[in-house]
Amino acid sequence: MRTAADDVRPPILDLMSVPPRQAPADLLVHLRRARDHMDRHYAEPLDLATVAAVAGVSRYHFQRLFTVTYGLSPAAHLSRRRIERAQDLLRATNLSVTEVCHAVGFTSLGSFSRRFRDLVGETPSEFHRRWAATGAPRIPGCFLLMWGLAERRRSASEDKPA
Repeated sequence: MRTAADDVRPPILDLMSVPPRQAPADLLVHLRRARDHMDRHYAEPLDLATVAAVAGVSRYHFQRLFTVTYGLSPAAHLSRRRIERAQDLLRATNLSVTEVCHAVGFTSLGSFSRRFRDLVGETPSEFHRRWAATGAPRIPGCFLLMWGLAERRRSASEDKPA
């Protein structure tokens, strides 16, 4: 229902009340840097303040801009990345569901299982059993834990030719 006050409201106020559909171009590079940081460090405990600091903006501004730009909140993006990595580990290794849960950065097995089921449509145990039934060779968990779960960057001494 329109009132007389609506008719006299300056149009600029209408524009300010509508959230932006995308972050300004000069901030996109900072948002990408923060998203890449989350993708690389998914197994570490990350909070909104830390990731916002990578982007160089306040955490509230980062939350709004990230959600508008990528369609997911930073927490949802991080959770999705962790579940994607967990799927890879459950498919290719002989690690237990609990070991995978902790390896990808979740601290609670219940939260991990619930989020996994919400995103994938089946529990981690069912997913693991289904992939184990295919008979694909598995990477031993001890090898994975010894060498690390993520790719290592080559050191500067390895990059130089002999």
